[in-house]
Amino acid sequence: MHGPDKNLKFPLQNYDRLCFLKNVVKNPNISIGDYTYYDDFENVENFEKNVKYLFDFVDDKLIIGKFCMIASDVKFIMNGANHLTDALSTYPFAIFGKGWENAMDGKSYPNKGNITIGNDVWIGYNATIMAGITIGDGAIIATNATVTKDVEPYTIVGGNPAKAIRKRFSEAIVAKLLELKWWNWDIEKITKNIQNLTDNKIEKLIE
Repeated sequence: MHGPDKNLKFPLQNYDRLCFLKNVVKNPNISIGDYTYYDDFENVENFEKNVKYLFDFVDDKLIIGKFCMIASDVKFIMNGANHLTDALSTYPFAIFGKGWENAMDGKSYPNKGNITIGNDVWIGYNATIMAGITIGDGAIIATNATVTKDVEPYTIVGGNPAKAIRKRFSEAIVAKLLELKWWNWDIEKITKNIQNLTDNKIEKLIE
């Protein structure tokens, strides 16, 4: 056995509310790794609807690694949502034209960069990830969290704004996991090690 087919849209038989996300997303500014899944209470097509303010003219990207788990109603707030904050008014005059089109001459809206999600990241129901955020490999984002700062690998965060709750493992184990990068193994090796990957004894992975 070599595990499920990563190119299936719906890997669970007779269940169409969980998908391997890369086979659903069409927007070229959204990149999804193999085996990352999205589970939606209603329709998996909602995922792109929840990537908010992703406008072509801004040219930012949402990048999600392999083997991530994304719950229903998770939202990604991209840079197209930004307004001027150091000006006297935050109002976007220029987009309306009619004599206002030059309002942004010599100016630009804030851009915090891409949202980058690592590998083996679990994002809980209704979490919100803000523009420019990087979430490290193995992190867990709690239900209803609003992530406004980068999240270190293998760290559990929760709250609004999200704060670190605890590390999942010791620094030594985290370092070893980041060195192993099991998500880049070929699928046969992953399949061979699934009992070890669902255990907490890292020495079994490195035997």
